[in-house]
Amino acid sequence: MKYLLLICILVACQPKEQNIQQEIVAAEAAFEKRAAEKSIAQAFYEFADQNATINRGELIHGREAILDFYKKTGLDNARLQWAPDSVFVSEAGDMAFTYGKYKMTLSDSSGEITTKTGIFHTVWKRQSDKSWKYVWD
Repeated sequence: MKYLLLICILVACQPKEQNIQQEIVAAEAAFEKRAAEKSIAQAFYEFADQNATINRGELIHGREAILDFYKKTGLDNARLQWAPDSVFVSEAGDMAFTYGKYKMTLSDSSGEITTKTGIFHTVWKRQSDKSWKYVWD
């Protein structure tokens, strides 16, 4: 009986975290896909929590300010690719963070291509509708 209880506890706890990790990986993939299909500006706007903050050498607070920032960057031709290397979920299951590598490919008016790479870190918050939005990037 003790072993059965232990197995039930282990099985019940593990899938919850794994399920949330899968939700976060799916949110990251949908975020990246939206950036490719629509625009980087639109993706960063749509996946932002109302009070999100991004750090781009300066802190930009709020969805509308994030949209305005990206609209002014001239990244309309840019291609942004990323995927999380690690996903960590809070004990309560309402927050998570990811980090991994990104690659941005830019094409200027002469067709010259520039590639930038780096590391990203995103903090995700579960919304009241059970979706995930980032609060920090």
